[in-house]
Amino acid sequence: MKTKFFTALAAGVLLLGACKGGRSGNYEAINNSSSADSAKSDKETMADTSLFVQPKLVKSADMRFKVKNVQQTAEKITALTVKNNGMVMHHQMESSAQGSQDYRISGDSVRRVSAFNTNEDMTIKVPSDKLEDFMYQVAHMGTHVTLSKMDIEDKSLDYLSAKLKLNSRKELVDQQKKGKVTIKNPLNVLLLKDDMVDGQIDNLKIDAAVKFSVITLNFYESNTIIQENIANDDPSAYQLSFGKRFFNSVAYGWFLFTELILALTNLWVFVLAAIGVWMLFRYYKRKHPAFLGAIKP
Repeated sequence: MKTKFFTALAAGVLLLGACKGGRSGNYEAINNSSSADSAKSDKETMADTSLFVQPKLVKSADMRFKVKNVQQTAEKITALTVKNNGMVMHHQMESSAQGSQDYRISGDSVRRVSAFNTNEDMTIKVPSDKLEDFMYQVAHMGTHVTLSKMDIEDKSLDYLSAKLKLNSRKELVDQQKKGKVTIKNPLNVLLLKDDMVDGQIDNLKIDAAVKFSVITLNFYESNTIIQENIANDDPSAYQLSFGKRFFNSVAYGWFLFTELILALTNLWVFVLAAIGVWMLFRYYKRKHPAFLGAIKP
């Protein structure tokens, strides 16, 4: 009886050990599978990280400053831009009159004194690695700087987004060419390719903006005074002298008098008729005084 008990106990222990061994083997298999999945995930992550790009930093700057001479400063800035392998994209100089005053120096000429304000706007592209040095050199050209700022915009995510979208579209186009994907409407294929071109162009624009920085400059000088002798544009200044005007008045009065005589001469018939009527009236008055007394009230 004891022998049977020990035999059963030994069989139970062996069975328990076999069960533990089986469970341990299954657990290891799951772990191996999990490790394989983890390794696969790590490889995919490494593949994804290969799509990350270098930082795309777009720099831009603005400056406003006062100079002694706008024209000369513009020439110096242009020469400095060419020296730094840059380019002048925009150039505009403007002079506006702040006020003027005329001083009469003779009867038909005046001296005009005007105050002018001159300023200039320039837009320049220079290599980004030379931006700071370029700004310092330009600042030294002015008497003082009223505004100076620089901005840096990170376009890395925009660049990466466009790149990932472009890769996805390329993969779809490749599958469509191999027959794995069917696109029924040909117009959709054309639109897809247009989007790919737009994405490439956008990234090229970002690359260009990273390579070359844009600088906006505005500089001005103190108001300048300009004197010039010009013809008097006031018509009243061209009147004749008093003597000539007096002589002309006398001549014109004589002219009016002669015209009056001529006008009266043209009326000689009426003058004679009036004289005749008056003489007849006087004659009739002497001959018939009673008739005239009767018609009086």
